[in-house]
Amino acid sequence: MHLYTINTGNFKLDGGAMFGVVPKSIWQKINPADENNMCNWAMRCLLIEDGNQLILVDNGIGSKQSDKFFGFYYLNGNDSLNQSLSHLGFHADDITDMVLSHLHFDHCGGSIQFNADHSKYETVFKNATYWSSQEHWNHALNSNPREKASFLKENILPIQESGQLKFIEDNPLINPNILMKKVYGHTESMILPHINIKGRTVVFCADLIPSVGHIPVNYVMAYDIKPLESMKDKQAFLTLAYQNEWILFFEHDLINECCTVTMNEKGNFMPKEIFILKDLF
Repeated sequence: MHLYTINTGNFKLDGGAMFGVVPKSIWQKINPADENNMCNWAMRCLLIEDGNQLILVDNGIGSKQSDKFFGFYYLNGNDSLNQSLSHLGFHADDITDMVLSHLHFDHCGGSIQFNADHSKYETVFKNATYWSSQEHWNHALNSNPREKASFLKENILPIQESGQLKFIEDNPLINPNILMKKVYGHTESMILPHINIKGRTVVFCADLIPSVGHIPVNYVMAYDIKPLESMKDKQAFLTLAYQNEWILFFEHDLINECCTVTMNEKGNFMPKEIFILKDLF
């Protein structure tokens, strides 16, 4: 098995929204904001090569939305999904399994593109099975007013129409070395792949812990639909991560790619070692 970091570009989100009730005087020390209170975030995905399988976890924001839409998020950086795959010698057509942690636009927008004449949508990964949670899929199609703007039908419905969609509940072991676990605070049934590699566990943290700055249990995003559930999810997750020396892979941290966690004398979780994935495997 080989793991590869796939950088798809950066975007900006309001710092207050990303840290909820935590005061700016605290979070800005880790994630400095610009004059509009926006912080810059990565859209970092994970590629897993194991035998005949090439599994991509999340795929960024994509390129099919309007300039007006992208203008809200200040896209920046030189990376893209296709460039990152090409740099490793891969192509979108090589992906066998596309795992969607959840269906917010910054995680699944790269699933779908316009066809050559812009007359309709088509899947980007022609030969892949798209994996979602059925609980989450149903939630995305019948969302609440708070979360509705994050679920764009053009990112979701064409997957189902393509016939490439399957649900992890029907086949939870799409690969014997990957365990799909779900958490419920950020959105309904978000998938966190736990990858067993060379005796270690690497966890794709998605939006449970989007960055190193979100490791403290009470640092919960305002986007979360159930913030107290997020704290419960994080407490249980970080306890296991600490006990088992899991490697946390961050999707949105602009600077820090991976870390392990430790606990201080007050019983609070904090980063232990920070590193990039390729230095480990």
